[in-house]
Amino acid sequence: MRLWRTLAVCAFAGGLLSAPPPAPAQVAINIGPAPVCPYGYYDYPPYYCAPYGYYGPDWFLHGVFIGAGPWFHGPRGFYGHVDNRYDPHYGYHGPYPERGDHPFNHFHGNELRDGRGHIGGGDRGFRR
Repeated sequence: MRLWRTLAVCAFAGGLLSAPPPAPAQVAINIGPAPVCPYGYYDYPPYYCAPYGYYGPDWFLHGVFIGAGPWFHGPRGFYGHVDNRYDPHYGYHGPYPERGDHPFNHFHGNELRDGRGHIGGGDRGFRR
């Protein structure tokens, strides 16, 4: 009985030692160009175009959207105002912008976000 147990342990150890090592993970991410959206795009995948009024003026620099998600180009520590009533995660099902629509000129924000899907708090908004 002891002989069989010794042989079984040796066979198991030999099987483990003869198995090929795991292949190293190869990850390639190609996110492509940022979406072309007149009012910016949501800061979470699949990065659909956000509707008129979702982002506040602090998300635009000289009329150009500074980005969200992997294409974010804002300053470090940035938190900008959004109106989450226009967010599908909060139940928005209204109209979305068309290509070539012009940016808005009024805004009523109720939440701070960092451009990477994180919600901020307090008075941490970016000031220019």
